[in-house]
Amino acid sequence: MCTVCGCGGEAQVGLAYGGVRARRAAGARTVEKSADATHQWRALGDNASAQIGSVSGETLQAALKPENRDRITSPAPEVSAERADAGGANPALATRPSGHHHLHFGEGPARAHVPGMSQGEMLRIERDILGKNDALAARNRATLAAHGILALNLVSSPGSGKTSLLVSTLEKLAGRIPAAVIEGDQQTEFDAERIRATGVAALQINTGKGCHLDADMIARALPRLALADGGLLFIENVGNLVCPAAFDLGEAHKVVILSVTEGEDKPLKYPDMFAAADLMLLNKTDLLPYLSFDVARAIGYALRVNPRLQVIQTSATSGEGLDQWLAWLETRLETTRKSLAQR
Repeated sequence: MCTVCGCGGEAQVGLAYGGVRARRAAGARTVEKSADATHQWRALGDNASAQIGSVSGETLQAALKPENRDRITSPAPEVSAERADAGGANPALATRPSGHHHLHFGEGPARAHVPGMSQGEMLRIERDILGKNDALAARNRATLAAHGILALNLVSSPGSGKTSLLVSTLEKLAGRIPAAVIEGDQQTEFDAERIRATGVAALQINTGKGCHLDADMIARALPRLALADGGLLFIENVGNLVCPAAFDLGEAHKVVILSVTEGEDKPLKYPDMFAAADLMLLNKTDLLPYLSFDVARAIGYALRVNPRLQVIQTSATSGEGLDQWLAWLETRLETTRKSLAQR
């Protein structure tokens, strides 16, 4: 069982490309917990509106292009009491006690809640699951490193534009760098078919009821792909900003994609994912003229969660940021190849 969300450990996973059915092996990178860490994100979220009005500094200015700086807005207005209490016709809401509008089920040692299960039992299950996954992820990482392959775990909400951005990336890489793709979705092979249309090998993993990929799935997928030494492996995870943050697949980097249609506060609402990532692609920037999205605030929230996070603004439609994204990939691939040569 995934103690992050409760998805069933007995779910079946179909490697649709190979026609193989395999049990979903649970696992993930063990997350160190401490008394301080338990309340880290709560304090961040509770004080967010007071802490962040505008974002300044060299880091943010470098991330923002001049044409976007005029889109920076003032802090979001507070929700009025009338609007917050607009349960209206719902009698249950109308009779609730006033002054208590926040239930936090992530304050215990397990940082999660399952009815009928103690925090200690949840922690034991999680450590067992994540520990097993860690061992498998380490083997995946060693296998990929032995061939000089740079693996990236692409994570985001559903509909962020991951697949479209990946298609544009592969088209630009064609003839320059060999690549392969593992696609993760609960059902269908649609995304893998889109990737194969570019001429790049793609294997679809269907997770059934599972809400994320894990290291065992990747281990089963790797032999089914013709991976070229010194190439790139893109792993497009299931659209989910919760569980994939904890599950190490053996990748070199997590890349989180945030689209401008989602809202600036996603990094604070789902901090674990942004804390685990090395790069954030702020995607669909071609839509900015039609939205009230505050670029500075979104980047500021992300950097507050993870100060080392790099940010690139991208659009598969306009091509914005793709050259910078490719340069980021090529730099890290060169490092991977050099490490192999020095062995």
